[in-house]
Amino acid sequence: MSTEEPIPTPVVEHGIDYWNKQKADEDGVLGGFGTGSLPRIESLGSRLFLLNLLPELCAVPSALKPLESSPLSTNRRHRALDVGAGVGRVTADTLLHLVSDVVLLEPVDQFIQVALSRGQGKTKAKWRGIEDKSKSVTFVQGTLQAFDPSAPISEQDVSVLGRVGYQPEGEEGGFDVVWCQWCLGHLSDPDLILFLKRSRQSLRGPRSLIVIKENCCSDGPNGEPREAFDEDDSSLTRSDMAWKKAFELAGLRLVREQVQEGLPEGLYVVKMYALR
Repeated sequence: MSTEEPIPTPVVEHGIDYWNKQKADEDGVLGGFGTGSLPRIESLGSRLFLLNLLPELCAVPSALKPLESSPLSTNRRHRALDVGAGVGRVTADTLLHLVSDVVLLEPVDQFIQVALSRGQGKTKAKWRGIEDKSKSVTFVQGTLQAFDPSAPISEQDVSVLGRVGYQPEGEEGGFDVVWCQWCLGHLSDPDLILFLKRSRQSLRGPRSLIVIKENCCSDGPNGEPREAFDEDDSSLTRSDMAWKKAFELAGLRLVREQVQEGLPEGLYVVKMYALR
């Protein structure tokens, strides 16, 4: 009989309380690493990872194959969901470089208010494509547990704070990319699997992707899945096999996985997973 104590379950209110006490800037959401090289290195790694999977998102013509000659290069607007988005760093530094429209979801009030202010151009750093209205960001306040990516936002228990940039003529639906970074640890295993299933149902087509970028603790001594609970922010750090077990239970197929290189020493390994 095992004598190990069960791993605690994340409590969403405890997690929000923790983040409400942190600084509402990049240094706060990145645990003190926001002023060094980490933001630039990891956002570049994210963009390259996504471009390798969806080269049609590249806006730069190739000398060997002009952009307009590609059958994948259409006028269709590519749409992404950025969950647990904090102050909008991933939206601004990763997604708006590659897609036309982003839905930004964040539960912590001080974070999403800063993201909204930045998106509205009230800071020095302007978000790509917003001022000329070629791109857009929709700001939604709510938890991962309450949000269903496959359902219309208007029918959910979340608050739409506004939209900046491009304004569509009709209602939009579905996503080409569902981006989940450093936030899924606040979901219990059942909530994680349910969210992944809903995300899969929201994908627009066979090339659409769910991308998960998260810390990974080590697997168990025999390679078994393992989870570590952080009492400070009420979150779980999952091992590589724990993530892959969740993907399998959600009915997702792992397309590619990659370790994010170049991060400071002493941190957890950060892995990117692309799923369909």
